[in-house]
Amino acid sequence: MKMNHFRMMTTCRRLSTLVSLITILLFACSPNPRPEKEFDFFKPEDKLVTAPGKREMILRTERPLNLETPQKYFLEDFTPNDVFFVRWHLSEMPQRVNPDTFKLRIYGHVQRPLALSIADLKSRFNAVTLPALAVCAGNARQQFNPGVAGVQWKNGAMGNANWTGVRLRDLLAAAGIKDGALEVAFNGMDEPPLSQTPDFIKTLPLEKAMDGEVMVAYAMNHDTIPILNGYPLKLVVPGWYATYWIGMLHEIKVYKDTFPGFWMKKAYQVPIGISNGNETPDILAKKTTPIRRIAIRSIFVQPESGSSIQKGRAVEIQGLAFEGGSGIAKVELSTDSGKTWTTTRLDTELGKFAWRRWHYTWTPTSTGMQYLMVKAISNQGETQPWKQWNRSGYMKNEIEQLSLFVSE
Repeated sequence: MKMNHFRMMTTCRRLSTLVSLITILLFACSPNPRPEKEFDFFKPEDKLVTAPGKREMILRTERPLNLETPQKYFLEDFTPNDVFFVRWHLSEMPQRVNPDTFKLRIYGHVQRPLALSIADLKSRFNAVTLPALAVCAGNARQQFNPGVAGVQWKNGAMGNANWTGVRLRDLLAAAGIKDGALEVAFNGMDEPPLSQTPDFIKTLPLEKAMDGEVMVAYAMNHDTIPILNGYPLKLVVPGWYATYWIGMLHEIKVYKDTFPGFWMKKAYQVPIGISNGNETPDILAKKTTPIRRIAIRSIFVQPESGSSIQKGRAVEIQGLAFEGGSGIAKVELSTDSGKTWTTTRLDTELGKFAWRRWHYTWTPTSTGMQYLMVKAISNQGETQPWKQWNRSGYMKNEIEQLSLFVSE
C-alpha cells in the first residue's frame, strides 16, 4: 500500500468519510444521546496491509490511515517501530518532512516566542529517555457490548517504546511563560480534509505540562520516529491516553485562558467521577470531562484466544498489565470463573509508565472449552471492574477472559 493511493481518493469519498466521522463524533460526544439498544456495530474481519515504513498490520480505516498491531508482537517488551500502531484523526498530512527546514514554534502567552529546529532541540536542551506505553483511548472498542461507534480496535491500539527527546518543561522555560497562563495547546501538521472539520488540537493544564515527565520526543526505540507515528516530533504524555500524544508536532501555544477547541470540549469525554468511565446504555452520565489517565488493565497475550491445548500438559500463560503510573502491584488469574484467584509471576518493571509482563503456568485437568480470567491491581489498590461500558467506547478495562479448547 502506498501513501499516494490515499491521496488519490475522490472528493466524494472524502466527503463520505467526513460525514461518517462527524456522525460518530456527534453520537459519541453528545451529553445525552439516545442509545440504540437493538443495534450492534459491525465487527470487521482483520485485514493485513503494508504501509510506508511498516510491516503487515491490521487495517482499521484507510482515510485517515489507522493500523493495529498484531497481537504476536506483544511478546516483545518494546514494540518494534515498524509494527507500532498508527492513529490519525485527520486525513491530510505531509508524506515527507525536511528536517533541515522544519521548525517547532512556541508562542502565545510567553515572553520569548521560539522557532526551534531539530538540531536546536538536540544541542540546546538536555536529552531524556523514558519507557512509556502509548494506548489509544478506544483500544479494545470491539469488546464493548452493546457495540459503540468509532474505530473498531481489538487490543492492538497500543505499544510500548523508549522515547527520547527534551522535557516540555525546559522548552516552556526557554520561552518564558507569562503570569496567568492556564493551558498549553499542541498542534500537528496533519490537516482537516475540509475547512468545516475542526483541526486536531489538544491541550494540557499548565501544571501537567510543567511536571517534568511530559516530553517532546525526536526518537523512538533509539531510532527516528516513523512518519506514520508522527515524525519528526511527537508529544509524549506518559500515563495519559494517546489522544494527547500529538504526532508531527509543530506548534505549541500557551494560553492564559482555557482552549475552546472541539477535541477538548466536545470529543474524548468520559463521565465525571468514575475512574473507568463507566455508565450504562439506559443511564447515561449527564456531566462529562476530558479523558486523561490510563485505566488499569491486564490482557492475555499467549496463547491466543481459541487455541487448542492438551489435558495434563503444562502451558505457559502470559500477558501484560498497565495503568497510569502508580505501578502494578500484582496480577491475579482465575481458572474457575472468578471464584478463586491465584497470583501470577511478574517480570521486572520496565518503568512506571511502561507495561509489565506477567506469567502463569497452568496444567488443565478437564477437557472441552476452558475459560481463564485475569485482573491487575495497582500500587494504589485500583483494580478492574467486572463490567465496563460507555457510549464512546473508551477506557476498556473490564476483567479479561481467555477461552481455550482442551483436548485429551
